[in-house]
Amino acid sequence: MLLLGLLLAGVGCVGVGGPVPGAPAHHRERGFANTNPAFTRPAFWTRTTFFLARIWASTFAPRTVDLPRVANDGAAVRANQGEPTLTWIGHATLLIQLDGVNVLTDPHWSERASPVSFAGPRRVTPPGLRFEDLPPVHLVLISHDHYDHLDVATVKRLAAVHQPRFYVPLGLKAWFADLGITDVVELDWWDSRVDRGLTLTCVPAQHFASRSPFDFNRRLWAGWTLAGRERRAFFAGDTGYYEAHFKAIGDRLGPFDVAALSIGAYRPASMMRLTHTTPEEALQVLSDVGGRRFVAVHWGTFDLAEEPLDEPPERLRAEARRLGLDPDRVWVLGHGETRRW
Repeated sequence: MLLLGLLLAGVGCVGVGGPVPGAPAHHRERGFANTNPAFTRPAFWTRTTFFLARIWASTFAPRTVDLPRVANDGAAVRANQGEPTLTWIGHATLLIQLDGVNVLTDPHWSERASPVSFAGPRRVTPPGLRFEDLPPVHLVLISHDHYDHLDVATVKRLAAVHQPRFYVPLGLKAWFADLGITDVVELDWWDSRVDRGLTLTCVPAQHFASRSPFDFNRRLWAGWTLAGRERRAFFAGDTGYYEAHFKAIGDRLGPFDVAALSIGAYRPASMMRLTHTTPEEALQVLSDVGGRRFVAVHWGTFDLAEEPLDEPPERLRAEARRLGLDPDRVWVLGHGETRRW
């Protein structure tokens, strides 16, 4: 249990070194760093006790929650030839359909978000769409390497069954190559590619990366934007609130028809405040990037933090009312729900 806690805490035995002359500000000699001058990591003891407590609770005293689900056998999304739709599979996994292209974000169909199968955060809500019911998956966007966003079993299965192209931040192409997956495009912040008529752009986020104690921040973290013929979407991945990032994304690539933003995993603040947005901060991100509709993700799927499992959407709706936002702009989807955008 201690070893697992250390793995998830990402203790970072070896640092990433100093800035690289002539390189972007987030580059380091052996990895990457956040550019917010106020960013600091939680203390080692804060990280370790948090992860040990969460592992113990999720393994031996798992919480349960009864959340809305929408029956989805995949027939409609498989038949969709061009309508812009969003389907929430769960957590940060969305099926985005745009201009006849099927895109998955941070795909995860496994039972746990953990380096081991016997412990760690277990699903509290099943995937909203069975893997077998997916339409042909053309593109996959990965935001970063954490276990709740990058699942080995799922990406291997996608590669075997659908042969999609994976878009990843810097440093992850080699990780995929170790799995035998080679159709991978690796991008830095602000890099763009056009694929199947969609413009995909890797954008800044404030977070961190690690899958072991020995690779802390060796790989980059990011969000993604998608621009089609008439519509644009923003998927933030995991990020803390940093106005400079989101204002720049909105100025350079917005406005967006939909913005998929994290509303969960914000307690305790001593652990989470700089790397995950609260529901209130997420609505500020919507404003910063010029988003027309808010899509709530990163909640109600894995028991990752200390807030009540059903609290994030309640806080989101309360803040939306306080701000006077039209309820039709703030989407809290049920697992499996599909909406046109």
